[in-house]
Amino acid sequence: MQEGTDTSSGHPAVTAGVEWRGDVYAANCPTRLLLDRIADKWTVLLLTTLADEPMRFNALKRRIEGVSQKMLSQTLRQIERDGLVTRTVEATVPVSVTYAITPLGQTLVQALQPMIDWAETKMPEVGLAQAAYDQHAA
Repeated sequence: MQEGTDTSSGHPAVTAGVEWRGDVYAANCPTRLLLDRIADKWTVLLLTTLADEPMRFNALKRRIEGVSQKMLSQTLRQIERDGLVTRTVEATVPVSVTYAITPLGQTLVQALQPMIDWAETKMPEVGLAQAAYDQHAA
């Protein structure tokens, strides 16, 4: 791997075109930043929503209950930077912005789907374990 230092973040920067494999256990590994992003619930919810169809900002806000406008905007900006979604601005009045998942983002959704399925099917067992723990801890 060839790397330098990304002066904006202080993290190693990967030289384009050079194959690189990170060490997620190393404190300065850029893979950790990506894991933080893809482990974020808003990222997961946005990507799985956009996997179905492109959507406008307000439609996403309505679909994903509990996300604030600020968090939605911030997360969309981050995952756009990561190449997971695209942002298309249409010159209408008012301006219309549509977000769509990229092929890279689609591969991430395919990787996340088994975890989502696991969480949805195992939540009753996790709930029982939490109740047993809480009862024992009390």
